Amino acid sequence: MNYDVIVLGSGPGGYVTAIRASQLGLKTAVIEKESLGGVCLNWGCIPTKALLKSANVYDYINHASDYGITVKEASHDFSGVVKRSRDVAEKMSGGVQFLMKKNKIDVIMGTGTLKPGKKVDVTDDKGKTTEYSATSIIISTGARSRQLPNLPQDGKKIIGYREAMTLPKQPKKMVIVGSGAIGVEFAYFYNAMGTDVTIVEYMPNIVPVEDIDVSKAMEKSLKKQGIKIMTNASVEAVDTAGSGCKATVKTKKGEEVLDCDIVLSAVGIEANIENIGLESVGIVTDKGRVLVSDFYETNIPGYYAIGDVIPGPALAHVASAEGITCVEKIAGLNADVIDYGNIPGCTYAFPEISSVGMTEAQAKEAGHELKVGKFPFSASGKASASGHNDGFVKLVFDAKYGELLGAHMIGANVTELIAEIVAIRKLETTGHELIKTVHPHPTMSEAVMEAAAAAYGEVIHM
Repeated sequence: MNYDVIVLGSGPGGYVTAIRASQLGLKTAVIEKESLGGVCLNWGCIPTKALLKSANVYDYINHASDYGITVKEASHDFSGVVKRSRDVAEKMSGGVQFLMKKNKIDVIMGTGTLKPGKKVDVTDDKGKTTEYSATSIIISTGARSRQLPNLPQDGKKIIGYREAMTLPKQPKKMVIVGSGAIGVEFAYFYNAMGTDVTIVEYMPNIVPVEDIDVSKAMEKSLKKQGIKIMTNASVEAVDTAGSGCKATVKTKKGEEVLDCDIVLSAVGIEANIENIGLESVGIVTDKGRVLVSDFYETNIPGYYAIGDVIPGPALAHVASAEGITCVEKIAGLNADVIDYGNIPGCTYAFPEISSVGMTEAQAKEAGHELKVGKFPFSASGKASASGHNDGFVKLVFDAKYGELLGAHMIGANVTELIAEIVAIRKLETTGHELIKTVHPHPTMSEAVMEAAAAAYGEVIHM
């Protein structure tokens, strides 16, 4: 059972890698122990967006009078919302199965273990083990919810993101530990459904990786929605002895005990690198991640790694890009090294957040003289017409050369606007060129042009 490429794991890194490898004429197989599509399609990116859409629709209905529409006695079916999310995930996973067949990729179901000599043992659900070999083996086993020692997840009262997507019953009260993308997305969803939600964040600001202006705007918006937020705080322990939970939260003022039904741990992820044979092959790791070259080869020739198992941003689109770059290099193409300074990040709560590049603080720390432009959606005709004019677009330019160093957005649908910025930065477009790029009216995208104009003192609609 010899292949040119074997991919271990079929998430958005693995299955995309396999497809590109097949397109390049390489005989390819994918090994998957659970479901095609990995966490992203089955338990992450896609089904969470389905949950958030249901919350968004429910929110719209509850505010229908704002649009001159009367809706009486709106209610939601929590189990129905969860079922829709699972149906969407199953459909997408089925789509990956179709793509595997279309591209003549062998799908090997079972648990893969790496072996020396560019071999992999695969044990199926009946305990049978079969050996496969390949010229190149690509590790794409993804990650799982990070476990904290003081927050041992039991899957019932203290849960991770996976259980949060399929709770059999909607909790009345929930404490969410961590305010990154996962934390605030679930906070928005459960709050919109009617759960009393409290976010506990260790850092001084929520969504701490974002520009400070975005963090402050997001906190204001979530509080306006009724979500309680505790910053500079940490959950020290959770008592699950009773019918619910008692979370002990340490703050600057002392300790406070929060009563709730569920504690959701959203404090990041850890890579799935255990028990896959790294040690027997001799592949080097550091701080829980596999170390790789610019083109994702490990220290052992013929073994590669991409996605959440290597250092860098743990994002689906990053894993896909890494996989494509990896196999194009294997196939002998003139592949480009990925620019990790130009990777967009998105948070799909409401309002949405998107960003790329340096924050204003990072740009100053790097020694740049700056021109900063901010355009509020309150000045956008399209945003006002849509009924969602909170938020803004903020652009950070290098004053000397006009280089767009970073972009930071918060508002409705801003995750759809960030790709323009990524392309602009890729093409090294200057601020003046962006100002002169005609944007359609009325659109949310005009805010990008206007923010650039604001940076240079040329803004029209503000």
